[in-house]
Amino acid sequence: MTIADTRKKWLALIVLCLGDLLIVLDVSIVNVALPSIREDLAFSESSLAWVLNAYTLTFGGFMLLAGRFGDLFGHRRVFVLGVGLFTIASLACGLAGSQEVLIGARAIQGIGGAVVAAVALSLIMTLFTEPAERAKAMGVIGFVAAGGGSIGVLAGGVITDLFSWHWIFLVNIPIGIGVIAACLVLLPGGGARPAGGRLDAAGAILVTGSLMLAVYAIVNGNEQGWTSAQTLGLLGVAAAALAFFVWLESRVDAPLMPLGLFKLRSVATSNIVGILWSAAMFAMFFLSALYLQLVLGYSPLEVGLAFLPANLIMGAFSIGLSAKIVMRYGTRLPLVTGMGLVALGLGLFARAPVDASFTTDVLPSMVVLGIGIGMAMNPLLLAAMSDVKPEEAGLASGIVNTSFMMGGALGLAVLASVAAARTGDSSSVAALTEGYHAAFVVGTVFALAAGVVAAVFMRDAHASAEAGEELLHAA
Repeated sequence: MTIADTRKKWLALIVLCLGDLLIVLDVSIVNVALPSIREDLAFSESSLAWVLNAYTLTFGGFMLLAGRFGDLFGHRRVFVLGVGLFTIASLACGLAGSQEVLIGARAIQGIGGAVVAAVALSLIMTLFTEPAERAKAMGVIGFVAAGGGSIGVLAGGVITDLFSWHWIFLVNIPIGIGVIAACLVLLPGGGARPAGGRLDAAGAILVTGSLMLAVYAIVNGNEQGWTSAQTLGLLGVAAAALAFFVWLESRVDAPLMPLGLFKLRSVATSNIVGILWSAAMFAMFFLSALYLQLVLGYSPLEVGLAFLPANLIMGAFSIGLSAKIVMRYGTRLPLVTGMGLVALGLGLFARAPVDASFTTDVLPSMVVLGIGIGMAMNPLLLAAMSDVKPEEAGLASGIVNTSFMMGGALGLAVLASVAAARTGDSSSVAALTEGYHAAFVVGTVFALAAGVVAAVFMRDAHASAEAGEELLHAA
């Protein structure tokens, strides 16, 4: 491979990261703007969660279908279409003047985001075939996936403070156009394969519908009662729809989610860890942003700056440190250690007082969380894709991203419900703090559970000595 080809490949990675960053940012960039959105569009406390849920649910629900589209019709073509849809939906979000328009546009954003995220990992697996290069590339995309959340909090704070919440969506438009133009120049075309049967749209509808019903039931559980007919009925319907989805996947010719993939130990374990991981991450991004604003009185910009230490630490891991750790110790040890540190960081937030000091109460949590996330994300992505055939890379990428997003959506619903149940009807700072503490404890449990599952069931993937030498020379 020539120097020009190598440079083009790494430039292509930057473009993929920019596209993926747009998607990840929109999960968290909204968090610090939620109070402004609530006031401007007259959202209630319960309906406000749907500004996030509308995005995450369609994102997760259509991820598997998006991955299949990429495998069948060409990864570059589908990636560009996804960025285009996301950009158009961002314009609609930025111009939204009502709750209905904003939530509807966020749902469309989620579909575009699903396409981008599902195909990005596949393109990386195609571009980078050498173990050392792949580890470094996955470290960079891992930082985008994990660190993008806290970058979103920082960006959301700056934009909301300087302009208005509308601009957290409108800034996506020039970036999206630039990504599309760069994709057409830098990303390899082709790669499409003739469809071997119909696309499983019914499966996408079933899994999306079942998870939306489950989240709706959980979000409204406190208000309606956890043993009410509505809550139990919706959960029952959601469970039945999910069971029917699994039955359907075992019988259709071209399933959205071939169940045989889960016979691969790395795929099955990585997705369970991914669900628990993302539930814990939403505790960090959503609850800590609210805690800093509503309890400590931080402005949106100050909230963003509070996340900066975690961003910088995760960035250091992404530019090579994480890859070196994986090449030396495999995937399981850094993943388990990282999840333990995430649990510790959330546990520190669970004891932060009403009058917390940034230096002694907030900064230590952010530092520990930054180290934990930076250490764990790369090995989790590598483990999830390690045993998958190239022709199923898009599907496997879709599955792991679905686990992240659906775990996050359901985790957010659980954490918000726990916080609301402990807070009750009181709006005092002390009551809010008690509610957030309870939710942080649950987030800590999610992180610990992810570490335990990885320690017990994850098959370690050790790099070869040759790959290790390549990494050292590349670094």
